[in-house]
Amino acid sequence: MSQSEIEFTYNDQKITAVAGQSVGAALLAVNIRSLRLSRFNQNKRGIFCGIGVCFDCLVVINGVANQRACIIEAKNGMNVQTQVGSNA
Repeated sequence: MSQSEIEFTYNDQKITAVAGQSVGAALLAVNIRSLRLSRFNQNKRGIFCGIGVCFDCLVVINGVANQRACIIEAKNGMNVQTQVGSNA
């Protein structure tokens, strides 16, 4: 891992990201497309707008639900999890 890289976990899987990259971009880079399950029917959702306008990329970060993966900067040691419905 170089100085420009950081590591975080997504559902207990180690993810390496470039410093300054969003959580969503880092997950897309390793081919993770489904970030949350919808409230009804548990439909998969992922990055849609990519600029923080919609709510399709909501994840749980360090125990806090409803975080938009597309605009949250990935940080070293961050714990990211799939969000199910509107709660963690």
